[in-house]
Amino acid sequence: MALRDSSAPETAGPGQAAATAPAPAERDRLLAGAHHDPHALLGAHPVPGGTLFRALRPNARAVSVLVDGMANPLVSEGGGLFAAVLPYPEIPPYTLLVTYDEEEREVHDPYRFLPALGELDLHLIREGRHEQLWQALGAEPMTHEGVAGTRFTVWAPNAQGVRVAGDFTYWDGTQYPMRSLGASGVWELFLPGIGEGDRYKFEITSRHGHRFLKADPMARRTEVPPDTASVVTVSHYAWGDARWMAHRGDTPVHEAPFSVYEVHLPSWRPGLTYRQLADELTAYVVEMGFTHVELMPVAGHPFSGSWGYQVTSYYAPTPRLGSPDDFRYLVDALHRAGIGVIMDWVPAHFPKDDWALARFDGDPLYEPGNATRAEHPDWGTYEFDYGRTEVRNFLVANAVYWCEEFHIDGLRVDAVASMLYLDYSRDSGQWEPNVFGGREDLDAVAFLQEMNATVYRRCPGVVTIAEESTAWDGVTRPTDSGGLGFGLKWNMGWMHDSLQYIQKDPVHRKYHHNEMTFSMVYAYSENYVLPISHDEVVHGKRALVSKMPGDWWQRRANHRAYLGFMWAHPGKQLLFMGQEFAQGAEWAQEQGPEWWLLADDYHSAGDHRGVRALVRDLNALYRATPALWQRDTDPGGFRWVLGDAAEDNVFAFLRYAADGTPLLAVSNLSPVVREDYRLPVPEEVPAWRELLNTDDAGYGGGGIPVGAPGALEPADGGLRLTLPPLATVFLGPLR
Repeated sequence: MALRDSSAPETAGPGQAAATAPAPAERDRLLAGAHHDPHALLGAHPVPGGTLFRALRPNARAVSVLVDGMANPLVSEGGGLFAAVLPYPEIPPYTLLVTYDEEEREVHDPYRFLPALGELDLHLIREGRHEQLWQALGAEPMTHEGVAGTRFTVWAPNAQGVRVAGDFTYWDGTQYPMRSLGASGVWELFLPGIGEGDRYKFEITSRHGHRFLKADPMARRTEVPPDTASVVTVSHYAWGDARWMAHRGDTPVHEAPFSVYEVHLPSWRPGLTYRQLADELTAYVVEMGFTHVELMPVAGHPFSGSWGYQVTSYYAPTPRLGSPDDFRYLVDALHRAGIGVIMDWVPAHFPKDDWALARFDGDPLYEPGNATRAEHPDWGTYEFDYGRTEVRNFLVANAVYWCEEFHIDGLRVDAVASMLYLDYSRDSGQWEPNVFGGREDLDAVAFLQEMNATVYRRCPGVVTIAEESTAWDGVTRPTDSGGLGFGLKWNMGWMHDSLQYIQKDPVHRKYHHNEMTFSMVYAYSENYVLPISHDEVVHGKRALVSKMPGDWWQRRANHRAYLGFMWAHPGKQLLFMGQEFAQGAEWAQEQGPEWWLLADDYHSAGDHRGVRALVRDLNALYRATPALWQRDTDPGGFRWVLGDAAEDNVFAFLRYAADGTPLLAVSNLSPVVREDYRLPVPEEVPAWRELLNTDDAGYGGGGIPVGAPGALEPADGGLRLTLPPLATVFLGPLR
């Protein structure tokens, strides 16, 4: 819509005095969107002879000031400016009557309001300590000075000027310049009459004179990609998970059952919304017995092919599946069913989309100013500037936001190693050492410590989990002891070594025996999760069952035995969707899990149902057996029974509950039956019984029992069993 501009000012009418026009430089800056204090020129101001009223209304034919029902016309000053001095000794309550070609509107003047952001908020923002930053920045519907509208605030310290543009201005920001709130770098404007559902962006004029539109970094709702506008939103959701929230922290997570189903929501069952997933996903996870779901990144991302790992809208759930309240409904449904919700969180990098965070106010802002340091070499993205107070605050508050506003129970932090090391994926000459000459990113360390300490202080019962692939010391050590402060860490070493082993033909496994035992050398150095995640079943790595050697029967047997070993091993466990029923193809986000493999009319459906039944029973046994989770971080909770049987491809160990109750796990990872196999078990257990056998015929196995039904009694300090081929068995004391 073109601006209406008068070629010459109009003359003042009866009862008016001509307004003194602003200095040309001031006027030009205002109309160019480069003025730091538009309220000094617009609105109502006492002057000799009355009150000066000035309004900026592009495309208006006329503007009048309404006082007690009386319309006082303003005079056009050109460029969409209208002004007059009216004979009011004090500024009266007033509105504006704006006439356009097609209509006349009575509106409140945004430039008559005091700032809607308090000094305490600004102080906390400057200090980088605003732990509920989303309540201070962004678009906040409110009633301000008795008028309903929306407060817009944005941090853009390098900008010459910032304006609000939206569908309510036909995406022209001229009408609504914002004011700078001093050294905070925050710009603010309260817009009466703007509310829920209105779309907006910030029109920024950089210090270099460039003008561009940016989505709100703090937007709590966004348009559905490929559209990129931010959306004013208010939550109306009434939570029903009070019992869950009150008790989720009763038991420390490292001493509680923790079996995780990793899910990519858009592809779990393609086409389902958050609310539909609340029914179907919740029912499935309950049936399968997992204690938690882990959601691949939910925050807004423009490119679905990134699976959510290139985030542009850190405070908004992806709108592809519904509204923010719809996502709350999903979390609430899982909680009411007794399922915890972990969310992948990505503070390591962000994409370069020109409408989002990159060079937000025309200069590096969220990213470091050093171009080499800012570039993430692996993903074509920018890294965050963890040393900048406001950026650190943006991320720490974001972690708190998901936990407080969406009741998230855990944050799995992606790509921690890429944050910790200055030379991550960089060659010599592409990085600079820290002040001590080392390769550690001290700012990133401080940020992670602050994030963890803040989340644990504010959100009881929440766990933070690090995806950290190196031997960094103290990832799960408390911050007051110099650690990073995470609750759990993905055990990438166990994942790599055990998958290397299980992919070998059994005849060669004896040469790789230590790859299955080495994890116990460091099992208690951190609080671990054993992850078979999406990363292990994409990009040519093959699905879990397809990694296995042998024919179809052997691959499934290996798959089942491996899962049994995983559930028995110290540490929590995580399994990516589709692997619980031995999907043979790699995961593809376009189609999701291959549910048709379980259909009645598929000839091998029984094979896949058998594996799924095993996972369900593993979870049931796991939940019911404290020995499998209660002492995951206590070396006294584990004892090798047989760790050196390399020639036999056999592993046997005991897990102990806090009260000393043992569980015996035995894996025979050779394709032969081992009869009368002796295991030296504790004398204090007079008799054992089989609890679970991955070779059970119901799981698709051969149905070979470990012994006669009933009691299995040791003799001469040993328990003699029949070990099924490519199988893991669990035994417990006969009570």
